[in-house]
This record gives sequence, C-alpha cells and structure tokens, in this order.
Amino acid sequence: MTVRVHGKNMQVGPDMREFAEERVGRAGRIFDSGGDVDVEFTRNSNPRRADGKYRVEITTNAASQIIRAEAEAAEERTAVDLASDRYERKLRKLKTRLFNRNRNPNKALNHVSSQSDDDEEDQGAEIVKTKRFSMKPMSPEEAVLQMEMLGHEFFFFLHADVDRHCVVYRRRDGNVGLIEPE
Repeated sequence: MTVRVHGKNMQVGPDMREFAEERVGRAGRIFDSGGDVDVEFTRNSNPRRADGKYRVEITTNAASQIIRAEAEAAEERTAVDLASDRYERKLRKLKTRLFNRNRNPNKALNHVSSQSDDDEEDQGAEIVKTKRFSMKPMSPEEAVLQMEMLGHEFFFFLHADVDRHCVVYRRRDGNVGLIEPE
C-alpha cells in the first residue's frame, strides 16, 4: 500500500506525515490490495472555526470501490485519528458486504440508515463546479455500496442490465430509492 500525504494550502511536517502513514496503513490492512491511499490535510484559517481548524480527507480505491473518509478537529493528530477510524469502519463495512454478497448473491438491496438533514431550496442557484468522471456499468447493489463508501445522499451510475443511466438515493425513511428513465 502506498500512502501519499499532502497538504492543501499548508505544509505537512515529517512527524505528522509519518503519523498519518502509520494510522492509515494500520487501517488499510483490512484490504491487502496494495493500492494507493491519498491523505489530504487542509487548514482553515478562520478564527471562528477553532473546533474544525484542521480537516483530513482519506481517499482510496478498494475492491473497485472509491472510499472516502473525512474529519475535522482542532488539532492535526485528532483529525487524523478521527478520519482513519472512519476510514477503517468503511473498509470493514465494504469487506463484510462483499463477503455477504458473495455468500448470498440473491439477497435484495440492503436498506441504508439515513442521516436526515433539513433540505433547503435555493432560488436562482447557479452552477459553481462541474465534475467529470468515467462511468463503469454496475448493478444497483454496487451503486448503493459506492454511495455509502463516498458518504453521499445519492449516486448516479450506468445500470449494467439495462444500459441506462440511473440514480440511487437515500430516502427520509432510511430506505434506498432507485430512479430509472422510461
């Protein structure tokens, strides 16, 4: 496993780099894929945000799934600890689901617990960022797993069976919904 540690608008010291590599390497033993792990440090210089001064984001690709974990804390080491713990939980969850899916391939979609957030409608919102990425065909179960690993509320994917673009999303009742075009 290769751990790449870097800072966004800040320099990461050698002791912090070593600490992050050790923590992420320990969590990465769950999947012995030997893949690359990206650890990004960001410092927020806003004095009103003393509790979330440092932000650590860990991103990797395990079992052809993108996994991302992030955490904010007042100190760098605390942020690394929190992010690596979340990263390890997500890896364990992925491994368990892959194991269970291989043991029982006819199992229906797992229902995902929802973290309900208040939805706010913004009138006249403008597009401020555009993302482009390649899409590989996948099943809805894989899309739900990918959505959970990224920590998003929805996931846009190419349905392998019908060769159409679809969306899976978290519902307010904790279940997962699937949107398919006609």
